[in-house]
Amino acid sequence: MTFAEAHAPAVPAADQAEVTRLLALGTPGVIVPPAFEEAFYRGGNLPEQLRRLFSPIRPARIDEDALEPLAAQAQALIRTSYLMDDAVQAFYRTVARASLPVGGMVRVRRPGAARGEDAPFLAPGTATLQALKRVWAQDWTFDALLDRLDSTGSIALEARSTLLHPA
Repeated sequence: MTFAEAHAPAVPAADQAEVTRLLALGTPGVIVPPAFEEAFYRGGNLPEQLRRLFSPIRPARIDEDALEPLAAQAQALIRTSYLMDDAVQAFYRTVARASLPVGGMVRVRRPGAARGEDAPFLAPGTATLQALKRVWAQDWTFDALLDRLDSTGSIALEARSTLLHPA
């Protein structure tokens, strides 16, 4: 949904403050709710593929040498998996409604994160969608996986919101 539409209950309360701040600054943009990311994972059968990929990893005794190449494979899996056509079209329509400046750069990031992925914004298109998947793939870096394994004892991940706005 666009920032202007983001008063819906689908936006987590923690993200609402940042969206409100960006709106107050007059920043156009889109918030991709966690349900969209979750549908991407489920639609591509990614939870099962990731579970199988990381099956050799034992949280009680993490082999970092084994984890590192698996992290790279997981990131590639996220970046190369497809969104369903209906989801892609809904994404493109929402981005078009957001009135992002065509010809500029769009930043794709998680709320609260200063950094993200920048992509040229020619129209709602594949560059923006690929930047979105690159941001989602950051959850599967070696450091992110190690943090989750250390803190929760699992590679499991909760879907989160993602923001798109002018860079």
